[in-house]
Amino acid sequence: MKPKLGILTLGCSKNTVDSEHVLAALSERYEIVPQGEVDVFLINTCSFIADAKEESINAILEAVELKKQGLYRKVVVFGCLGQRYADQMPELIPEVDAWFGARDFAPLLEYLGVERDIEQVSRRLTTPSHYAYLKIAEGCDRRCSYCAIPFIRGAHRSVPVETLVKEAEALAAKGVRELIVIAQDSTYYGLDLYGKRELARLLRELSLVEGIEWIRIHYSYPDSFPEDVLEEMASNPKICKYIDIPLQHISTKVLKKMHRGVTAEQVRALVQRMREAVPSVVLRTTMIVGHPGEDEEDFEQLLEFVREARFDRLGAFTYSEEEDTYAAIHYRDDVPAEEKQSRYDRLMTLQEGISYECNRSRLGERTRVIVDSCEDGILVCRSQKESPDVDGEILVKYNPELVGGLGPDELVGHFLNVEINGADSYDLSAEIISL
Repeated sequence: MKPKLGILTLGCSKNTVDSEHVLAALSERYEIVPQGEVDVFLINTCSFIADAKEESINAILEAVELKKQGLYRKVVVFGCLGQRYADQMPELIPEVDAWFGARDFAPLLEYLGVERDIEQVSRRLTTPSHYAYLKIAEGCDRRCSYCAIPFIRGAHRSVPVETLVKEAEALAAKGVRELIVIAQDSTYYGLDLYGKRELARLLRELSLVEGIEWIRIHYSYPDSFPEDVLEEMASNPKICKYIDIPLQHISTKVLKKMHRGVTAEQVRALVQRMREAVPSVVLRTTMIVGHPGEDEEDFEQLLEFVREARFDRLGAFTYSEEEDTYAAIHYRDDVPAEEKQSRYDRLMTLQEGISYECNRSRLGERTRVIVDSCEDGILVCRSQKESPDVDGEILVKYNPELVGGLGPDELVGHFLNVEINGADSYDLSAEIISL
């Protein structure tokens, strides 16, 4: 009998892809089980901000306790936490059997008895079978003042177009219908390999893969945003009219301290260009509040910008000082924790109202959705305007007469035509029109 192996993946979707490659490499030697008693329990960790580090450490401590109770024989940790604190963590939590970094796939596999490196194309999906993340690059050449990712993941390294197309073909053969393109900076794609940004060409090539029907872009960057991506999005029906673009702030003073490479005027102009080039585009962004040097006037500028831009989706987090970053070395963390939280609450309260108004404007809209799951007779769906895990959902009442007699569970991964008939600040509801 094969030894049993379990895994817990923390952090972002880029970690999800890493775990899926690791599981594919291990699947011949190990029986992969979702829970219960295992011979090896893997934890893929995150250390982006303080909350992520705390979550990772708590998960490790919990696994170590289960090891003491006999549920796990070995606990093995890899990913960003191990990469960033390789010298400290083994001493702090010696009960962990082995530690590996975010770039230590070959040593990890060797430790687990598999003598080969990760294959780019080979994946064992942990997402629902109809969508998958496609990591088009590793690392980052940006040097945002607050961010430790370049220290953890290294320099930007694009995956060749041909390799990504093969991976997409392999995923489509498994039933994947939606690709979510990810990288630390997806719009930087291709500069290192081809001497120019090639995200538009990659999107075009991916859209030719038989079986892939939706492709959406995450983690784009505002500085030097490639205009040909907007042209491809506007003309190619397979490219979702959806851009995830973390802007982080609008105050030119704060953006400069963040080393973002853009001014307030440039950010506003980019948002306007996106909406002019792709009139129906959904914009998702992320903001940081409480960065060193942010005063009340800067924060008011941010609130005014959010009122003005009316983003369809907006997330935020409070500044967390990360050791070895430029901000930690050169700035004083001068915004009190209570003020950071207050600003966060004010921003998210504002966005909640905007989100509600945006969702209400969609009442009566007829749209195509994909079914992600079924819960108590309700189909949990998304349109091109919603990305999994980070956005709201469209809840659709199951009606067997309109879906050719297919059962609710059989509809998972299928597309439906629906009409939106209800909205709150996060989710929508709809009724089926047809398959």
